Amino acid sequence: MKKKLLCLLMTATLALSMFAACSNSKSGKKIGVAMPTKDLQRWNQDGANMQKELEAAGYDVDLQYANNDISTQVAQVENMINSGCKVLVIASIDGDSLGTVLDMAKEKDIPVIAYDRLIMNSDAVSYYATFDNYMVGTKQGQYIVDTLDLDNADGPFNMEITAGDPGDNNALYFYNGAMDVLKPYIDEGKIVVKSGQTDFATVATAEWKTENAQNRMDAIISKEYSDGTNLDICLCSNDSTAYGVANSLSANYKGEWPIITGQDCDKLNVKNMIAGKQSMSIFKDTRTLATKVVEMVDAIMQGKEPVTNDTSTYNNGKKVVPSYLCEPVFADKDNYKELLIDSGYYTEADLA
Repeated sequence: MKKKLLCLLMTATLALSMFAACSNSKSGKKIGVAMPTKDLQRWNQDGANMQKELEAAGYDVDLQYANNDISTQVAQVENMINSGCKVLVIASIDGDSLGTVLDMAKEKDIPVIAYDRLIMNSDAVSYYATFDNYMVGTKQGQYIVDTLDLDNADGPFNMEITAGDPGDNNALYFYNGAMDVLKPYIDEGKIVVKSGQTDFATVATAEWKTENAQNRMDAIISKEYSDGTNLDICLCSNDSTAYGVANSLSANYKGEWPIITGQDCDKLNVKNMIAGKQSMSIFKDTRTLATKVVEMVDAIMQGKEPVTNDTSTYNNGKKVVPSYLCEPVFADKDNYKELLIDSGYYTEADLA
């Protein structure tokens, strides 16, 4: 009888232990991750890093790519809400397109973390995680200043500007950061934009598409530089636009190769950098950003306040969104091995 009671007691204790373990487990706590597209290398890396980190932390992950189609992303987010996701992490296609569906998230008390792109005009956005986007632009601008020694050089230097997608709130931060550095030299006449195209609306590149950047640069070269005039600077906000500009130059331009800036350190662009066809690219280690977002998710799921380091900059039209800003760095042919290969971000084979 005592043995039977002891056996029952042990069984009950084991059952309670298993129940406690299940109760403390994060399994079944689903996190929705909405990425804009698979067309750009960086979003594939962002999504993969996010899924890996969240699953390693014990969460179920619903990762969706929207093929740069707004209605698809809206439907995906709605499905995440209805399927029981506890937190949403969203890199929006268009920062103004998610207001209605995020109202549903707010009604169900589902926190929303805007990932890398700020979601605009919605008070349902709880937090924002990104790199310091204004700093991205200032680093691009300062690279140009330092490389050409603009404070001492006579000039003038010819420059053309290729900015990002007007639907991406970050694109304006990149543009403003770079132009705030370079505008004094433009005003002085040390930098000349021969095409006259300097305002953001004119130099923006729809969907960040390489072919859009290439087609626009084809037209600029044909009109302004076909007579052999040198183009000294191509200020490009990211790597997909920089790649299009480099393609256009390779096909149409006969002068000395210009400085070309970029962002994201995409493989094709790093190869161009090694070959001398792109001068630099801003490196935003998406592993760092993924780690910060997982920390945010974990804090939310534990009922804690996530760590942020900016509570004043990012106003989405409805509220100032508490943000965590990671610091970007620039890569060029002199330091890319240390930043990209030694850190394990790429292998030598990736860049061969």
